[in-house]
Amino acid sequence: MDVSAIAAAASANAAARVQAEASVRVLKMAMDMQAESALQLLEAIPAVAASAQAVGSTAGGVVDTWA
Repeated sequence: MDVSAIAAAASANAAARVQAEASVRVLKMAMDMQAESALQLLEAIPAVAASAQAVGSTAGGVVDTWA
């Protein structure tokens, strides 16, 4: 194995490492964005207690299971 082949292999290894690190960073950014979106969706859900008080305490309290 000559010097140029070793240098090419080392260069390819370094390029692969840089590409892998970039991929991991992009994945982390995407996961952070998804977590923020999920948190916004969860915060947008109205509180159950507030809606139950507005409708009344008996609404939805009985489930008819006869089919």
